[in-house]
Amino acid sequence: MNGRRYAFVLTAAAALGVLSACGTSATEVAPQSSPAGTSAAASPSIDSEPHNAADVEFAQAMIPHHQQAVEMSDMLLAKQDIDPRVMSLAREIKAAQGPEITQMQGWLEAWGLPAMSGPAGMPAHDMPGDAMMPGMDHGDGMMSEQDMAALQNAQGTDASRLFLTQMVEHHEGAVQMAQREIETGQYGPAVSLARLIESLQRQEIATMQKILGSL
Repeated sequence: MNGRRYAFVLTAAAALGVLSACGTSATEVAPQSSPAGTSAAASPSIDSEPHNAADVEFAQAMIPHHQQAVEMSDMLLAKQDIDPRVMSLAREIKAAQGPEITQMQGWLEAWGLPAMSGPAGMPAHDMPGDAMMPGMDHGDGMMSEQDMAALQNAQGTDASRLFLTQMVEHHEGAVQMAQREIETGQYGPAVSLARLIESLQRQEIATMQKILGSL
C-alpha cells in the first residue's frame, strides 16, 4: 500500500512538472507585438508638401546669390586692418547663409531639380541669355566680376567701405527676391525662409549703413 501511494505521488509530481515546463516555454516564445504603423512614423519627406515654380525659382536664384555673399565675406575675412564691426558682420553673414544654401539645395534635390549654382561671383546678367538663372534679373544685387576683383584688391578702410557698399546692394537684391517668394510661393518652408531672409537682411542693411556713416 505504501509503495503504490509513493508511486502515485511520483507520477503526479512528474505530470505537474511537465505542465509547468510547457507553460514556461509558451511564455518565453510568445512573440512581442509592435505598435501598428511604427515604420510609417518617420517624418514626412521634403517633397510631401506642394511647391510651385516660384519656389523653384527662389531656391535656384538664392543659392548662387548666397554663395556670392559667402565668397565676399571670405575675401574680407582674409584681409588685415579691417574694422572689427565689419569683420563681425562678415562672420554673421557666413554663419546665416551657409546653412540656408544647404537647406535650399536639399529642396531642389528632393524635387529632382538642379541647383543652378553657376560660377561663383558671376552675375546672372553677365551670363549668356540662355544661361540666365530663374528668378534673377538686373536688380537682384549680384556683383560683377569687376566688382569682385575690386573687393579682392582693396585693403584696410577702403576694403571695409567697399564691402559694406557692395553688400548693401547685394542684400537689397535678396530682399526683393524674398518678397517675390512671399507673394507667389507655395512651399511653406521656402516662404518661411524668405520671410527670415527679408527680416534679417533688412536689419543688416541698417547696420551696414550705420557703420558706413562712421568710417
